[in-house]
Amino acid sequence: EQRALIALAERLDLGFAKACRLILAATGRVIVTGMGKSGHIGKKIAASLASTGTPAFFVHPCEAVHGDLGMIVNTDVVIAISNSGTNSEIVQIIPTLKRRGIDIIAMTGQLDSPLAQHAKITLDISVAQEACPLDLAPTASTTATLALGDALTVALLQARGFTAEDFALSHPGGKLGRTLLTRVDDIMQQAQAMPLVESGCTLAIALAEMTKKTLGMTGVVDNTGKLIGVYTDGDLRRSLAKPIDLAKESINAAMTHNPRTVSTGMLAAEALHLMQSHTINGLFVIDETGKPVGAFNMLNLLNAGLV
Repeated sequence: EQRALIALAERLDLGFAKACRLILAATGRVIVTGMGKSGHIGKKIAASLASTGTPAFFVHPCEAVHGDLGMIVNTDVVIAISNSGTNSEIVQIIPTLKRRGIDIIAMTGQLDSPLAQHAKITLDISVAQEACPLDLAPTASTTATLALGDALTVALLQARGFTAEDFALSHPGGKLGRTLLTRVDDIMQQAQAMPLVESGCTLAIALAEMTKKTLGMTGVVDNTGKLIGVYTDGDLRRSLAKPIDLAKESINAAMTHNPRTVSTGMLAAEALHLMQSHTINGLFVIDETGKPVGAFNMLNLLNAGLV
């Protein structure tokens, strides 16, 4: 299989670029079809294309000849996969596709086969030998086909300027989507749920606010509403290690001045990296004036499925 991939890479020619240009210029979808093992590989190629900015789906050739050809419209491009190029089910649908003016990209190992002869562009997936010791079971040939499909997918992705954010929009249900789509604004506690005390208050007042808001910290704001400090559970333990009176001690003497913060719109995953890098359990979100608009801790990130 390794040798087949090396040989495939050395064979790539202008046909590959032409196939990419044909797909990019199409106003319809990419329809992938194939029988047997080629069909299984085709389903993966179609799925990869669809998730990276090229609308695509798989049509089984047997179902196609029994009505599913109606799923294919005249603006589509068909990628037909057959190592031999003689698969009867695929060959059977070629005349209909050609009559409708639908362009066919063949992925085949036989360049003189019926499929290759009737395709607008032919991509060579031939292998010298299957990895199967009997040289029968599709192994090296399916690996080569899959690699060529991935190459098409990546080339088209780059040509379209497809971004990580675009990718996330196609994957909203998984952790990848959450990582690329969730922002601190989506998880932060705000308004009355945000723990805040005024500069100069006592530690007792700060402790009561922390207990009420359950983030394990409280922000400290000046008389203009700007965040000037943060007092955390860790700060409280350090305070209790000293002979102090919580009802009299000022928050300003014990808080962390000029704390690390994040801005609205930041990806929650970036905020998580910041917290892990600096061993911080919670952060305040501030606006462009330095005023706090929200706060969150590691539990909020955990509940969002980012940890």
